[in-house]
Amino acid sequence: MDKLDSMAVLLAVVEAGSLSAAARQLAMPLATVSRKVAALEAHLKTRLLHRTTRHLALTEAGSAYVAACRRILDEIGEAERTATGEYATPKGELTVTAPMMFGRLHIVPVVAEFLAQYPEIEINLVLTDRVMHLMDEHIDVAVRIGELPDSGLMATGVGKVRRVVCASPAYLARHGAPLTPAGLAAHDCISFEVMESRRAWVFGAARSAQAVPVHSRLAVNTVDAAIAAATLGVGLVRVMSYQVMDALRNDTLRIVLEPFEAQPLPVSLVHKGQAPLPLKLRAFLDFVTPRLRARQLSIS
Repeated sequence: MDKLDSMAVLLAVVEAGSLSAAARQLAMPLATVSRKVAALEAHLKTRLLHRTTRHLALTEAGSAYVAACRRILDEIGEAERTATGEYATPKGELTVTAPMMFGRLHIVPVVAEFLAQYPEIEINLVLTDRVMHLMDEHIDVAVRIGELPDSGLMATGVGKVRRVVCASPAYLARHGAPLTPAGLAAHDCISFEVMESRRAWVFGAARSAQAVPVHSRLAVNTVDAAIAAATLGVGLVRVMSYQVMDALRNDTLRIVLEPFEAQPLPVSLVHKGQAPLPLKLRAFLDFVTPRLRARQLSIS
């Protein structure tokens, strides 16, 4: 039995969610995929997968074994990249993820510069407001906005952003500006449900945090729609400062309740911190970090 090959097949099965899906991805007969997984289980004398006609799940032993397989195969990949010269010249593929609008406004321009300077590197840029797991989803670098939980990951700060309440000049002319968060009760609000509750907005931080009830005349599921509605005078909206920077510059939106804002949120580049750090990743971090810091005025 080729253990490394069988490990790779097992990982493919777990990531694809079924034996048949893995067989299609690997261009391998289903019987071969099943045989390789069964051979691993026989060798280990334990069941790795719970199988039914419609569902596949890892056993407790399988979860631990798959995690170990990932580490082993990653280390072998690193050794191969070293041997083939990837650590002598920056080249290869990087997978980068960032929040959708932040990525479009700030990561795409910097990535375009980076690709022009490093012609042997390819980037798979995943823009999503879902927090992606670096290990499980094979992410090299993630842009995170907010306080980071304790983990074994490495993080580099590149700036800070604020959470701001805005409205159009026309709306403020009709209704006036709230002077305190409690004043929101008398105003129409636009809720962006990915970020905020429809019923309350939170001001302050930690022990001084205050949940303020709001009246959501409109609830949307994208920040672009929320900002567009606010510029049309539908009501007040609460979003990240970088998301409305153009609207603030154009005076189509104005900030209110600025004295009551919470502390700015950190923006970080997060990676797994493996050693040695692949040259392509080191090149990306060294290139992107100062450029994002230089853009701080446009994101804070």
